Amino acid sequence: MDKISQDCPYPGCFFCVMKEGNPSKRRASILKFFRELPSQDDDGQVLPISGLWNTAMAHPNDPEFIELGIFECMAALIWKGLKNRRWLNHDQNIYIPYYAAHIIGSYTMNMEDFAQSAVDAGVIPPLVELLRGRLTWVEQRVAVRALGHLATYASTFPAIANHGEVLELSIQLAVSALEIVYSHFYQFVDRRIGYHCDLLTRGMGGVEMESRKAEEWASQLQCWSLQLINCFAFKPEFLSIICKPDFLIKLPGMWGGLVNENSPAGIGLLRTICQHKLGRGHVANCPGIIEALCNIARSSDDWQYMAIDCLLWLLQDPSACHKVADKAVTALIDLAEISTLGDHKKLGDTIVSVLQECLQSQGTGRNSPSTHTREQIEELLNSRQRLKWEKGMPKEDLHIKQAAALVVKLEGNSLFSSGNIAGAASKYSEALALCPMRSKKERVVLYSNRAQCHLLLQQPLAAISDATHALCLHNPVNRHAKSLWRRAQAYDMLGLAKESLLDAILFINECSQSNDPDLSMRQNKVPDYAERLVKKQMRAAWLFREAAVKHGGVHCDGGAGDLYGQEGDDSEWETASESDIGNDGRGDMGDDDSEWKNDDDRKDKYEKPSIKDIKHAYNVQLAEDET
Repeated sequence: MDKISQDCPYPGCFFCVMKEGNPSKRRASILKFFRELPSQDDDGQVLPISGLWNTAMAHPNDPEFIELGIFECMAALIWKGLKNRRWLNHDQNIYIPYYAAHIIGSYTMNMEDFAQSAVDAGVIPPLVELLRGRLTWVEQRVAVRALGHLATYASTFPAIANHGEVLELSIQLAVSALEIVYSHFYQFVDRRIGYHCDLLTRGMGGVEMESRKAEEWASQLQCWSLQLINCFAFKPEFLSIICKPDFLIKLPGMWGGLVNENSPAGIGLLRTICQHKLGRGHVANCPGIIEALCNIARSSDDWQYMAIDCLLWLLQDPSACHKVADKAVTALIDLAEISTLGDHKKLGDTIVSVLQECLQSQGTGRNSPSTHTREQIEELLNSRQRLKWEKGMPKEDLHIKQAAALVVKLEGNSLFSSGNIAGAASKYSEALALCPMRSKKERVVLYSNRAQCHLLLQQPLAAISDATHALCLHNPVNRHAKSLWRRAQAYDMLGLAKESLLDAILFINECSQSNDPDLSMRQNKVPDYAERLVKKQMRAAWLFREAAVKHGGVHCDGGAGDLYGQEGDDSEWETASESDIGNDGRGDMGDDDSEWKNDDDRKDKYEKPSIKDIKHAYNVQLAEDET
């Protein structure tokens, strides 16, 4: 220790203290350091704070610094930065409030007893000041993170709730976070605050890296605000503040972007709200939210199951069911054949059970679902009965049905190839009626083929429905490449950029692993048509797009802005299916190519299959089964 002190020019240097070999002396020195640091005005204070930040990030569950007073020290430093602007602007002290709030958040994210110590140390008032925006948005980001961790625990939530403005501030920040970061940092490169750039990139990035990190941090600022609101949403007494229509309607759009794939964002908050009867009432009164939930439920979003949960809870609520049934039932029927989705087992059975309850409990009164909705549910229930009935059929009869479906499907392929798209769709419907329910692979193809027909007929809603059916039947779920591509195009036709983007990205991932020569990417090259759609949707779903349009800065300086922010020319993007990939503009039927591609193999007659046709297809099926 003496040798170290002689070499170090700073008396009581924190790093020298940490090297002390005697544990009792080391603890005493650290305790003294935490007590005295807030009252000192020496240069170089940011160095030990950044060291503490690294320690907190690396060892957030280590109690040593908690016991020695780190929370009291950090709270005092934040107050000092808020009250003493001369000190804050001296040397590199401008960084200290940010690091101090970050340290508080790191030490409270896992351990409830640490969180209680932080509350006892008085960290909440200075964090609330940062949340108000007393400094800048980067301090707001770490303040809302820390407050969100403190609000997570039952023992410390009341201390957060006692500051009544925290919820209102969080709601305001969730709504305005992206605009704040865009207008205060992203938009004008020459006006960016130096210490913001250093915090974002650790001094290792140029303009493009700063822009990309700003998108990530803006997304985190919004998602962490939603996480804090979510803690309040578990308490019914706060729902009247949260469930204001102008805020609720924005939640489905707060998806966090691709950089926050681990955060459920707005859909997670909606799920919490829908767990309460009061919350369901507010959500049911917003048709736009129901429509958004249906779109998320029928998408490849990681949080698809959260949207499904919301729709199921709404249908199970007698006071909400009649308001949402006509939209929710249609979406859920498309998902009824899904088996497992993440940790959700037998999800399709749950959906069918809820729909059956909805049909039985609503009766035929003024508040009951429409006749069309009831017919949809009854048709689904009939298909389930058909599945049970088929289980008792002789195997030979099932093979005959499957062979008949195959013949009709081939007729549909021929009609499609000849340009009779509506006729082909009708044949695929006929084949689905014949095809055994347990023949999932065949039904995947039929639904996907019919989805392609709907695309060419400019019927995007029907295409989404059929593609979703195919994706739910496929094993694994949501991994049938051509159905993903077709649904991506259908969502594009409806202007739903996020849903289209997610499907298109997953389609590209599936292409990279496919053995299908029509899908596989030669030399790992992304298909041109998919790349164009992804670029288009990344512009449309760009995190800062709304803010950029509002502030007249769509054409942004900086790399990331050039990629996502500009209004690109989409004229090169083909209309639905033109890239799917036939010279005649009709595309192909995906999995069926080998069965109908050659002219000699096409059928010229489109009447119902003869007994001879069925027997031939049946024999082919038997031979395939035996091999």
